[in-house]
Amino acid sequence: QVQLVESGGGFVQPGGSLRLSCAASGRTVSEVDKGWFRQAPGKEREFVARATWTWAGEGTYYGDAAKGRFTMSTDNAENTVYLQMNNLKPEDTGVYYCALKDRGTSSYAYWGQGTQVTVSS
Repeated sequence: QVQLVESGGGFVQPGGSLRLSCAASGRTVSEVDKGWFRQAPGKEREFVARATWTWAGEGTYYGDAAKGRFTMSTDNAENTVYLQMNNLKPEDTGVYYCALKDRGTSSYAYWGQGTQVTVSS
């Protein structure tokens, strides 16, 4: 059974930082593709970042809103995926989800429960 537990969300002022964690069990994070997504109130879920294996190795990709401000990383020893978010803006407010996808499959099959991020002055 795969379980993902996110933490690290909270309330932060504009310009602040948060680091989200996603502790995984049932899958080894170094052996799967990983992603972060978010959903703001009244909006559709949005891609934030992903780490995907290709023939050239693992690459990390970011959505337009995350480029230059967010960094996705993995601690294989802790089997945990992180999302470091800097220079946060009010439009970053939402529920953030981590997800895992088995390599060779087309969709993320495993999702965490989400962690709330609120950016406001």
